[in-house]
Amino acid sequence: MPTATTRRTALASVVLGALLLLALAALGTAGSWQRAEAQDDNRRATAITVGSELACALLDSAAVECWGRNSEGQANVPAGRFSAVSAGGVHTCGLLDSGAVECWGYNEYGQTEALTGRFNAVGAGGSHTCGLRETGAVECWGSNDYGQTDTPAGRFSAINAGLSHTCGLRETGAVECWGYNEYGETDAPAGRFSAVGAGGSHTCGLRETGAVECWGYSAFGRADAPAGRFSAVSAGGSHTCGLRDSGAVECWGWNSNGETDAPAGRFSAVSAGHYHTCGLRETGAVECWGSNDYGQTDTPAGRFSAVSAGDRHTCGLLDSGAVECRGWNEYGQTDAPAGRFSAVSAGGRHTCGLRETGAVECWGNNSDWRGQYLGQTDAPAGRFSALSVGWDHSCGLRETGAVECWGWNLYGQTDAPVGRFSAVSAGGFHTCGLRETGVVECWGSNAFGRADAPAGRFSAVSAGDWHTCGLRESGAVECWGSNNYGQTDAPADRFSALSAGRYHTCGLRETGAVECWGYTFNGQAQPPAGAQRAISAGDYHACAVSVDGAATCWMIYNGAADVPAWLREPSAAPGGELTAAP
Repeated sequence: MPTATTRRTALASVVLGALLLLALAALGTAGSWQRAEAQDDNRRATAITVGSELACALLDSAAVECWGRNSEGQANVPAGRFSAVSAGGVHTCGLLDSGAVECWGYNEYGQTEALTGRFNAVGAGGSHTCGLRETGAVECWGSNDYGQTDTPAGRFSAINAGLSHTCGLRETGAVECWGYNEYGETDAPAGRFSAVGAGGSHTCGLRETGAVECWGYSAFGRADAPAGRFSAVSAGGSHTCGLRDSGAVECWGWNSNGETDAPAGRFSAVSAGHYHTCGLRETGAVECWGSNDYGQTDTPAGRFSAVSAGDRHTCGLLDSGAVECRGWNEYGQTDAPAGRFSAVSAGGRHTCGLRETGAVECWGNNSDWRGQYLGQTDAPAGRFSALSVGWDHSCGLRETGAVECWGWNLYGQTDAPVGRFSAVSAGGFHTCGLRETGVVECWGSNAFGRADAPAGRFSAVSAGDWHTCGLRESGAVECWGSNNYGQTDAPADRFSALSAGRYHTCGLRETGAVECWGYTFNGQAQPPAGAQRAISAGDYHACAVSVDGAATCWMIYNGAADVPAWLREPSAAPGGELTAAP
């Protein structure tokens, strides 16, 4: 059996929050861009659940909406109608209307291999999952290093899976726990409870009197429940939150990221995660607080001359010529080499810089998500005058005016046509170049018409993921391709620069003001005030450089506390997300 130290190391980020869903304890996860959104008239959340670094809401429509980390596919919500959802460490499980359990995400221990048959409830733990059968029996699957899936016989009315332990509520009101018990987290006190929540290394139960009682690891006061009556309780990684009878949320325990700083007002549910917490307002709106991990909006101090927003990271070019990057760095995409550059471009999971010598140098991921070699960081030798990095491919403009691309080429996005160009822009699955004549020419995937450049002269072009925008010589912006979020609905007026992101576009007015349009769930269309001199739209965030050289970014890519705007204000509902193949 692994030691306690091994356990903590292996599962350092696998801490979950507990959700009390009606009378059942459960946890939930996050959705991806491939998931179609719920209809506008069914966009109210009915339940909220928080996992390690993500959160999910169950909607009126029976769809699940999630946000947060998606490193192992734990955010890729499958199709279907759900009655409950539960987020664990890096996997997620949902209870379908049919009673079947469906799980997705990390599966090293078989935690997503749900048993067949009908269940009434499901709880996803650190690396295991448990379901409550209609008969009242509990069945678990996945990791069993500490006996967390060794379910006792008998009937239960609720189930909740913690990091490495599990707790069930007997029909008698007694709580019974099993699994890892180094801190006494399975030593449930006697007496009757109405609900139970298993956290990282502590457990909390709601007495029938409304009092909360916790046991297990008590460092930082996570098990020190305040007095008074509660209607629900949720045990997170190192903190706990309870819902008062008044609708107020009160939290206690570790507060390094503000996870216990509950906002004022009335809630109907609360769920505590690893370092963040989410609450469900009585209006159906969702509000979260605490950690937003990846830091791609934490722009460093200093004067910048340019900025480039990638998928989950951002890179800036300092006046000194040095490149500084922030954000997600799983593939080394923010590990900028030393030395002087004249330009930088951040892509999906890699970055490229243009040296003052004209050489291109790239760093970060050099393969696809499966580890298959693509070569997007293998920049060819020779001198370039400009460069642009897409999702998994890169392009450079030679001093001769020729465009040369390298990396992923499934759709022909690196097959640059011959001839002279004055600019190039690499998108998600297509590339566009600006001819010296002012004509825009695009190649690669043409889904949604993203490569169908209109006739006429342009002075600049920017290829996003699913759409493209060009700047006319008159200063007008014209966009084409997918418009499911209004990302091609460019406002009238004169612009001096533009940048197309995944589902949104930003333009720099001649006055220096920034205006963005399109996908606005998480605040991309709320740029800073004041005059700016450069802009860059990333996948889910955007950045600008002010006239005095200050870099500012807005929106955090997958911060689990960053609730979609239409869930914060359910009446503000956009259209559906893309579901078509590239």
